[in-house]
This record gives sequence, structure tokens and C-alpha cells, in this order.
Amino acid sequence: MVDLAPSRTGLTGIIDIGSNSVRLVVYQGLSRTPPTIFNEKVMAGLGRGLAANGRLSDASMDVSVAALARFALLAHDMGVESLRIVATAAVREAANAQAFIERVRQVCGLSIETISGEAEARGAALGVIAGIPEANGVVGDLGGGSLELIRVQGGEAHERISLPIGALRLDAVRKRNPRALGDFIRKSLDKVDWAAKGKGLPFYTVGGSWRALAQLHIHLTGWPLPVVHQYAMDVGSPARLVRTLAQRSPKSLKSVPAISGTRAPSLPGAAMLLSATVKRLGSSCIVASAYGLREGLLFAQLSPEQQREDPLLAACRAEGERQGRFPEHGDLLFQWMDGLFRGAGEPPGDARIRFATCLLSDVAWRAHPDFRAERGFDFALHGNWVGIDARERAMLAAALYACFGGDFAAPQALILPRLAEPAALVRARAWGLALRLGQRLTGGTAAPLTASRLTRENGTLVLSLSPDHAPLYGEAVARRLKALAGAMGAEPAFRVG
Repeated sequence: MVDLAPSRTGLTGIIDIGSNSVRLVVYQGLSRTPPTIFNEKVMAGLGRGLAANGRLSDASMDVSVAALARFALLAHDMGVESLRIVATAAVREAANAQAFIERVRQVCGLSIETISGEAEARGAALGVIAGIPEANGVVGDLGGGSLELIRVQGGEAHERISLPIGALRLDAVRKRNPRALGDFIRKSLDKVDWAAKGKGLPFYTVGGSWRALAQLHIHLTGWPLPVVHQYAMDVGSPARLVRTLAQRSPKSLKSVPAISGTRAPSLPGAAMLLSATVKRLGSSCIVASAYGLREGLLFAQLSPEQQREDPLLAACRAEGERQGRFPEHGDLLFQWMDGLFRGAGEPPGDARIRFATCLLSDVAWRAHPDFRAERGFDFALHGNWVGIDARERAMLAAALYACFGGDFAAPQALILPRLAEPAALVRARAWGLALRLGQRLTGGTAAPLTASRLTRENGTLVLSLSPDHAPLYGEAVARRLKALAGAMGAEPAFRVG
């Protein structure tokens, strides 16, 4: 038996017993964007036997119980305070599910909560909302045993349906009769009587098989940012992937980063289903979500105030507090430079990314001085962020790269123009140079920011300091003021008073 006695770790865990995999994820506390400190899955394939006889196979139950015993011990040793164990379609539908649940209780000391298709759909929808707050369209969560479709708008889940066409079932039908797969999919999707409400809106994909399709698309197109969350594809992409997969063996997919050999057999059916689904819904595009059921279950536990927090800014604030030298310096920097950029042709939404940049402006100070720019660049571009798309990641990376003195002729910076338009990168570089000036002027402290102003007066960029703080203006500060002014097409000037 596993005793999860009260502790002070603040750790929260979820074990997700799906039709294809069993996974443990441990989070650092319960917050808007809780950091993941452990994530492991075992491809148990519990749902494989359902299509044949409606039962969980002995082999898949053995693998699952072994995985759950390991996860239970890990959770105990980590001091996880709250551990929730949820099971979805395979356990929900299997004739011998109760025997499996009892075996897990006796062997592992875990009590399984079998959630309904309705609850699973709502959890997936809330997961997408947690990671993409402005989501407006239809969420599709493809598991091994079922497909949940949910319309989302205004931060809420609306119409939903659970269809018995999971990745394992698609693969089973395809193996028996490839020609029957199309009819099987169409008949299932015909049950979505609210499909017209998704017309012209994005389709948000959740689940390992569809996530693998996004990773395959990234690989095939040579997209320079290997981040699945909010990766967008046009609605014709799944049909092209169907043709590509028909010409490749599952073994050849092993060379594609992040696609496991156990996942590869399900991809042809998953691609065909995705193509048919966006056609049935009349979707405008396809957007991948790294967040799903587990994150939705956590999100549902937050207060309304926490749910309304911006997930990107919440995560950046937490990282800034963890790695920065002085508290609240990011907020002060944002206020200090805000007048220089707000209203000066800044597109709606860019101020949010500028704020994120300020919150992260001290994250590389512990690195070796020669590598701070690379550290900031990588941290921004490849960080585990949500609520941010590729263009915004590029702007964040350009700003932090400039903040830490990066050379924009360096190879890593050359990929940014593929992700964002030149004007956006020019603005982001100016943000970074303003931060670089602010950091040098203040040494990371607060008082000089409240005792100084940064303004643009016609063609001149003016740094004003109070008389008491005028001695802070030295050679290094003058150089950084000149660099910022040059990037903004202005002349630098210093003023006391």
C-alpha cells in the first residue's frame, strides 16, 4: 500500500490511465502554470483488446499494473501531497474493468477514478483553454479509445460529444479492411449534429497521435521551431500526411524526432481522421495543443481569479522571481520603458510580449558573460511556455538576445526572420536594448528607475535623471543609450532634472 502522508513539498500529481498509455505527471504546486518536475509514460495499450472482445487483455493489464506500482512508489518517495488517478475510455468501457481496478487497488494501493466521456471532454477543453486562453473553435481530443469533440468560446466549454473512434480502434479497423476506414470515420462524425458551429474556426488538437502528426509535419516542412504547442497547420495538411504515410513504413518514422516506435502505427488512421474531422467541421486551420486532460483537471481546481491570469505572464513572473536578483524589477522596467513604445505604432498584443521580456530580463545573469545572450535566446525561444505563438516566441528571443548583448549576425539569430516579420524583430530588438540600458543604469535595483525617465522628443532619445542620481550616468550607460537611440533612429541625449 502507498501512504501519501501529508508533507510540505507542495507537489501535485496526476496519473492518467488512457487506452494507449499510462502516464504520471508531477507538478510543482497548484498555480496558473505549475512547472512539471516529472513526466513519464508507459505505452500499455489497454484499449487494444476492446475492439476484439470488449475486454482488457491480460498482457496490457500486467504492463499497466507494473507501471502503476512504479508510479505509486515514485509519488510516495517524492512526497506528492495530492495524487489523482483517472481512467478514460478503455477502463470506462471494458467488461472486466472492475477486476482491473481492484487489482490496482490491492497491488499498488491506488484508487482509480473512472471519468465519464462528458468529464473527459470537459477536461480536455479546459486544458486547451488553460494553454490558449483565447481559443475559439472546436477542441478534438484523440485518445486510444475515443475522440472527444468540444466547442470552446469565451473561456468556456459548450457543446461536446464523445465518439468511440480512438487511435487504437482506427488502427484495428485499418488492419482488418483499409477500405472500410473511411466509412467508419464518416459514420461516426455524422453524429456531430452541432458541426456547423465550428465552421470557419480553428480546430485544436489534443492527444499523443495528433501531437505526433504535428511533429511529423514540423519535420517534413523544415520548420525551424520544434515546439508543438500552438503549432499551426492548414486544413489540407492532414490529407497530404495521409499520402506521405502511405509511402513510408512505421520503421522509417523512427528517424523523426519525438515520434516513438509504438506511436507510429496509429498515425495513418489518426491523419485520416483529422482530415475528415476538419472537413466535417469546416475548420479554418489546425492548431496543436500540448495541454489536455491533465492540465484541464488542474485548471478546474483553480479559483476564478487564478483562471483569469495570463499563463505566459504568470510563468515568466515565476521564472523571473526564481532566477532574478531583485524582486519586482521586471514590473519596474516595464513601467520605465512603457512610454517609449506604447502608442508608437506598437500592434495590439505586442505590449504583452514586451512585458514578458521585462519579467525575464534577469534570467541569464548567472551564466558566463560570454554565453548570456545564447542563454537568453534559447530560454525564450524553446522555453516551456504556453499562451504564445511562434511569432511571439521569436520576438521574445530577439529581445532577450539584445538585452544580453547578442550579435544578430550570429547563426542562431538568423532563424528568427522565418518566424516573425522584420518590423516585429526590429521592435523587439529595441525592447532588449532598452532593458540593457535599464539594467546597466540601475545594477538591477529599483531606485534609479523611479528617479529617471526615458522619453522620445522628436528625433532625440532623452534619458533624464534626478540630481541625486545624476552620478549614475557614466561611460557604460552612455554607450547603451547610444545603441538604443541608434536602433530607434534617434540621437541620444542626457538630461539632469
